[in-house]
Amino acid sequence: MKAIIAIDSFKGSLSSLQAGDAVREGILRVYKDAVVQVRPLADGGEGTVEALTIGMGGELQTVTVTGPLGEKAEAQYGILADGLTAIVEMSAAAGITMVPEEQRNPLCTTTYGVGEMVRDAIRKGCRHFIVGIGGSATNDGGVGMLQALGYGMLDENGRQVSFGAQGLQTLKTITDDMVIPELKDCSFRIACDVTNPLCGESGCSAIYGPQKGATPSMILQMDKWLRNYADLAAAFNPKADPDYPGTGAAGGLGFAFLSFTNAVLESGINIVLDETKLEAYIKDADVVITGEGRLDGQTVMGKAPIGVAKIAKKFGKPVLAFAGCVTPDAVKCNEHGIDAFFPILRGVVTLQKAMDPANARKNMADTVEQVFRLMHLSIK
Repeated sequence: MKAIIAIDSFKGSLSSLQAGDAVREGILRVYKDAVVQVRPLADGGEGTVEALTIGMGGELQTVTVTGPLGEKAEAQYGILADGLTAIVEMSAAAGITMVPEEQRNPLCTTTYGVGEMVRDAIRKGCRHFIVGIGGSATNDGGVGMLQALGYGMLDENGRQVSFGAQGLQTLKTITDDMVIPELKDCSFRIACDVTNPLCGESGCSAIYGPQKGATPSMILQMDKWLRNYADLAAAFNPKADPDYPGTGAAGGLGFAFLSFTNAVLESGINIVLDETKLEAYIKDADVVITGEGRLDGQTVMGKAPIGVAKIAKKFGKPVLAFAGCVTPDAVKCNEHGIDAFFPILRGVVTLQKAMDPANARKNMADTVEQVFRLMHLSIK
């Protein structure tokens, strides 16, 4: 018996690797000689740095950066074992959870700290980047990040514009004579699962601005300033396209990466599955196990477990999924490669008790054990 486990984190309870280890424990109670391999899984969002860095033998790095409100903050990113690949989450330096609700104002919040993380990784030898850009507090078009990388985002007096979307109001010129030289040798895979353009009714200001503290008047202002920024970027780089799907991600950070670095925007789960080489592990497995904290109808919309199931079905492998809870519409998962799924809750308890890591681990191992006991009977 060879089992490959690639299970997403149970947010607030178990990391991807912790959940995977609990699954392995349950399998080995039944198949004591089984070959069981746990692979890291994430979708490019929260938890990607930890899952990929630890799961692929890398090291976590902590660096002091400029937080979204201009304050000093400690941000963490990962460097993989090859020493060349960095795993970065923009939310570690410019995330909305870093800003108290009463202080949320996209006119002021900056992505400067994101650029500082990238700069630190470049200084340490990294040239390939995987960047998750979800959960931002910003709407500055990525200008702050570009400033940290050495781009001149200048006003009419040749000074760097101020932090936040308000800086876009005075942006007149873009220069690159001070950009860190190594940036030209770097490639960026940006985990982006939204298709919003930079501007307009579906742009970042209109769609995501309100949750970041924008008023209706702010939205109109920011959209106008971003259009001017896009025009300046197009004069600087004719390939800059504010209508390209995903350029509105993270308050325009997607546009900054595409226009000013060697970057591609891709599905987060596709990046993770490719970078972790999961297909090579699955192709000679007997069974594949996946899952996430909550399995529901939205799981089939490009979430991590379905990405795993698609690979498994290329090789005709059975796929089991385990989840903290499942909803009635989770049956859609059966039409997308998950052969059977199981909730791990084993009694009526409070949410707090269910999410306690020790309880969740035990519930996972116990549930997996019983499922594999049934499999053992059917194989006899």
